[in-house]
Amino acid sequence: MAKRRKRGAGSIHLRKDGRWEGRVVIGYDDKNLPITKNVLAKTKTECAAKLNKLKESLAPPEPETPKNSTTFGEWMDFWYQNHSKPNLRPSTRQEYENAIYKHIIPALGAVPLEKLTTNDLQQFYTKLKSEGRLIRTGLYGAGVSNRTVWSCHTRCRTALDRAVKDGLIHTNPAEGCSLPPQNAKEMQILTKDELRRFLVQAKEEGYYELFLLELSTGMRRGEVLALQWDDLDPKTGELRIERQVNRINGELAISAPKTKSSSRTIILPPLLVDTLTEYKRRVNSRWMFPSPKKDDSPLDPATVRKRLQTILEHAKCKKVRFHDLRHVFSTMALENGMDVKTLSAVIGHVSASTTLNIYTHVTDAMRQSAADKIDRGIAKCEPVAKTDTAGEGVPVPGAGTRQRPAFEPYKGKIRKAGTGCVTQLNDHLWEGKFSPRWPDGKIHSRNVYAKTEQECEELLAKLIRQMRAEIAEAKQLVAEGRPCEAAMLANTKSARGMRQTMEMG
Repeated sequence: MAKRRKRGAGSIHLRKDGRWEGRVVIGYDDKNLPITKNVLAKTKTECAAKLNKLKESLAPPEPETPKNSTTFGEWMDFWYQNHSKPNLRPSTRQEYENAIYKHIIPALGAVPLEKLTTNDLQQFYTKLKSEGRLIRTGLYGAGVSNRTVWSCHTRCRTALDRAVKDGLIHTNPAEGCSLPPQNAKEMQILTKDELRRFLVQAKEEGYYELFLLELSTGMRRGEVLALQWDDLDPKTGELRIERQVNRINGELAISAPKTKSSSRTIILPPLLVDTLTEYKRRVNSRWMFPSPKKDDSPLDPATVRKRLQTILEHAKCKKVRFHDLRHVFSTMALENGMDVKTLSAVIGHVSASTTLNIYTHVTDAMRQSAADKIDRGIAKCEPVAKTDTAGEGVPVPGAGTRQRPAFEPYKGKIRKAGTGCVTQLNDHLWEGKFSPRWPDGKIHSRNVYAKTEQECEELLAKLIRQMRAEIAEAKQLVAEGRPCEAAMLANTKSARGMRQTMEMG
């Protein structure tokens, strides 16, 4: 019986023409099918020798390990480039590079690797905490946060662990360092009354659908901004989460979700699906939440962060981070009976234990609530139903139907981009105007007129939807190589709008 070759050693067989052929797998294509290379020889021995030579030529060169005379800075750079960077996501690389090249190497890079001591690292961490901040010292103080100190320590400890394994040093000097406490940021949860005001104000400022979706699903900011309309099945309510958007080195980058469990499918409630379906009619983009300034681009995460704070301020709510809205959803889900395992899958945690560690305070409250319900059940007392609404036709996720006093949203003096303008001409006449830039590079304006401001706003909204559809049609013509037809379409529509304006005037 022929001896089986080792896995990865390739294969050798006799061809029908009498020659020996050796074949080895060198990789896999997009469909996960093997890509191979082969050699031919007259004898089996010669074929085996040729095959070994081919494998040696295809093998990646071993990285040259620094000698014992290397400095700590040279080793940190070598470790990051060869052992760490290839396995990191782009956003994580930026965090590593900030710690290594802005803090660690400038402070300790010149120290010989074999002479680095625990005291050197301890003094470095202490100095970081007291005067290590490089920017915005007037706003945040001279020292860095505890999280930054821990980030630098983790990079140093992991790199030095590798140096120990490679025999460059005997012990890891990072072991035994004293570090500041890892105090996680306290969760900020909006109350139901704040949530009601927040959604009403978000609707006024044009971000209602985005924040309603966030509060109903608990997605990460990068995940919700990277959604496309093809990800949503309006018939079943299924929403696929399979990408995220981040800002890296000043540019927006689309990448895979944070972890394997972050790629998931969730079911949206029917009311939310109806809201998104209605919202889709006003959007001419493949992105669910497109940028108002750039074509075929999602909203910038920084823009959403700033807009969130503006809406919270106008709604007179306490300041929270976007990530805290994820906590709002999770807390409401647990309080309304969702089990921890299901919640973990919905929000994309690696395991249910991660969810339990974060929301221990909620599960404690749930246990107390369960005990209260048992007492009420034994005493034959029916619990009082808990209900709430946002008013003004704006639903609050997880709420009921009890009416609250209507909240009047703050109306800014400057209209949102892309909503046109409305002007009062006299006591009984209002004018609405929309002036977008068409694919031909020119601005084509159209006007509508009405007897009241409300009627004018309604007519203007209808005009904007119509013009955006026409602009999308013109862009399609340009993409198909018919710019003349696109320009003719713009001029024809603008002329028709001018005639309608003159007739109404």
